Amino acid sequence: MSPKKRKLKIDLVIPVFNESEAISQTYADICRVVNLLPFDFNFIYVDDGSNDGTVDTLRKTGDDDPRISLLQLSRNFGHQAALTAGMDASTGDVMISMDGDGQHPPEMIPQMIQLIQQGYDIVQAQRIEDDRAVSFKKVTSNFFYWLINKISGTQVLQGAADFRALSRNALDGVRSMHEYHRFLRGMISWMGYKSVILPYHEPARIAGKSKYSLGKMVRLASDAIFSFSLAPLYIGLSAGLLFFILAGAQLIYVLMLWLTGNTQRVEPGWSSLMGILLIASGIIMILLGFIGVYVGYIFQEVKRRPIYLVKGELPDDGN
Repeated sequence: MSPKKRKLKIDLVIPVFNESEAISQTYADICRVVNLLPFDFNFIYVDDGSNDGTVDTLRKTGDDDPRISLLQLSRNFGHQAALTAGMDASTGDVMISMDGDGQHPPEMIPQMIQLIQQGYDIVQAQRIEDDRAVSFKKVTSNFFYWLINKISGTQVLQGAADFRALSRNALDGVRSMHEYHRFLRGMISWMGYKSVILPYHEPARIAGKSKYSLGKMVRLASDAIFSFSLAPLYIGLSAGLLFFILAGAQLIYVLMLWLTGNTQRVEPGWSSLMGILLIASGIIMILLGFIGVYVGYIFQEVKRRPIYLVKGELPDDGN
């Protein structure tokens, strides 16, 4: 007799922040899908410093389902840090990350696992945005992806969400990167493992509203740009080079006037002098600002602070 084949272990990593109204429904929707599959599933919820009833709801749900574990972070570290905490806790053969607001359809989980079994290391879900109404968020998102793909050497899929499946090999690759400012979509794309895109239509949120404020989106975009590109420095250098070219052209023009005897046309003016000084000062300040941002990022990296801190876990192995 051949030995019994071990079930594939699948970890579902679900970061949540103030999602008490949606957790029960999304959990039930996921269970309706995964309970029919012949795999060993575990739910790894990561609470990113919620201040509503999210933790209480998860604890009650965990009492009825031993597959659920909860990592409670000490404060709100941000979505990328919470997702990292769940990845670090994953011990399965496959890790699937998804949001807890119901906008990542669990019906795609079987297809994701099937593609991993076919040899793909990364199954990246891509949100189809053609049917979405034009909005400020959509326009700025499209511009961001266009910009990051132009200035960096890493191609980031437009519409890519943090809804993906990773093989054990790919997950270990992500876990080996310990940078503090994290843009996981870019980091996973940068690794270069065999990947496939899985498009999907995003359903409406079950309850509540998006926790990604404009400020958080700007910080994420900043982390992506300054972590994956040196373009801001080259912009400052290019502006400085352009100024030197203009200054050289002005010098040649003045010399030509002197050589041709048209010195009467050379009239020093306060406004032109101040204009040159302002342009030069502006370029210098822009370049110093870019350098300052990079130095600040380096400063935060060399301190080697943890990306997140865990306040409590469920189940508690210490009991």
